[in-house]
Amino acid sequence: MQGAGITFVMVVAQVLSVGLNTLIKASMSKGMSIFVYVAYSNLLGFCFLLLATTIRHRNRAPTPINNSILFRIFVLGLLSVTIQTLIYTGLGYSSPTLTSTMEDIVPAYTFIIAIICRMERLDLKLQSCQAKSIGTVVSIAGALIMTLYKGLPMTIDVMPNNAFLSSQQSKWLLGGFLLAVGCFCGSVSLVIQTWTIKDYPEELMLITISSSFSVILSFIVAFIAEENPKAWILKLDMELVCIFYSGIVVMSTRNVVYVWACRKKGPVYVAMFSPLGIVIALAMGIVFLGDALYLGSIIGAAIIAIGFYAVIWGQAQQETMAYEKYGTSSSIISSSPSSEAPLLPNKIKDTSSFV
Repeated sequence: MQGAGITFVMVVAQVLSVGLNTLIKASMSKGMSIFVYVAYSNLLGFCFLLLATTIRHRNRAPTPINNSILFRIFVLGLLSVTIQTLIYTGLGYSSPTLTSTMEDIVPAYTFIIAIICRMERLDLKLQSCQAKSIGTVVSIAGALIMTLYKGLPMTIDVMPNNAFLSSQQSKWLLGGFLLAVGCFCGSVSLVIQTWTIKDYPEELMLITISSSFSVILSFIVAFIAEENPKAWILKLDMELVCIFYSGIVVMSTRNVVYVWACRKKGPVYVAMFSPLGIVIALAMGIVFLGDALYLGSIIGAAIIAIGFYAVIWGQAQQETMAYEKYGTSSSIISSSPSSEAPLLPNKIKDTSSFV
């Protein structure tokens, strides 16, 4: 039941964030500075998180933070600013479609990094590992089919021309490169989040401190990179909508959900929801924007569903094996490279409490 709840929350997080890239692209086409946007959205997100953290810990002091954890939180804040800058700059040079395509490689990046960091066990003799490995590849393949292959139209496109979805072809490769690097940094961030939250199980406090570093770093970058002082003046337009939407929904709420899911299920599980975003975006486009439905989208969505189910099934099998062997469903045990890990008892203790 707990696993179903985590899956539901992750799907909701994808639904809430799926339209952000399109809003940002539209705002940038009207002159919005990406550096100022990142700075303001981080500031708003931090204020929201600070308020939530103050209310959460008004009657209980948070767990003390040692220097090792503080350094990891700083790295997360640095990665957050780097990811935002790379992704949104790449989006400006390309399109939301290419951005969604590049985000589909996050599960592959994360799975490889998690194996290198010994957070995931690659034992192809086990059915659970086979399911997660095959499901990851299948989901990525399905997402690429959805994006790159249209096929025959299944419905009528009532909005055939969408101006801000076009990109300058000369900058397409640069945009794709920036997006690929940003997605790699995103995978690294997921792995570090998982590592940190296992040792410091305070999701809200962790994200709040990380956001404080992101605010400082993003304003430093904006002051250096943005030469137009008028870009700092906000107006009642779509730019302000983007800042509020990103600051409250993405920078704060979604990030807390991601860290919480990383602690409960691991980085690969969280990364697997990236391809699901394309399916959600497709459905919202058809319902709210009147976009056409193509054969390639149907095939890709079906393939993603198969791969997604395979990974979820593999994760459930690992947790069942861990419960039978250790009496706990902790994702750390299920992904531990060896059942004889010397720090295993301490890890079980760290993950037994829920914030």
